[in-house]
Amino acid sequence: MRKTAIIPAALLFVGLSLAGCSAGGSSDEPTKPSSSDSMSTDKPMDTPMKKGDFMGLNGKTVAGTVTVSDTELKLEGFSSDEGPDLHVYLTNGTDEAAVSAGMLIDAVAFDKASQTFSLKDVDLSKYTDVVIHCDKAKAVFGAAALS
Repeated sequence: MRKTAIIPAALLFVGLSLAGCSAGGSSDEPTKPSSSDSMSTDKPMDTPMKKGDFMGLNGKTVAGTVTVSDTELKLEGFSSDEGPDLHVYLTNGTDEAAVSAGMLIDAVAFDKASQTFSLKDVDLSKYTDVVIHCDKAKAVFGAAALS
């Protein structure tokens, strides 16, 4: 008889102890991120978005706008003369030397108005321009100065 009375009392004690541990915060409150979570979440907001308008160079036609953030490069209203091997670069200038020293992002379609390219671990403060370049012909088709 003593054992049967002790077991419910022990269960009641354990239940109340556990309830007391969680009394500090209700389950209705949203979880707050840790300081390391908020730092990684806030990073894209630390670097402002940069934008620019394309203009053709070297007798070529390139039009549209570019928006660059920490995570993506986006072309809107984009069009370009056709080239056999067009690519988009982040550069510091618009000549061949700037393209060679710049960062290749990806191949670009000359006839697709909206295109988005993922960026990873790119320090935008290092670049001033977005260049459309034909790698096969080694020719700059157009560029947009970022501001």
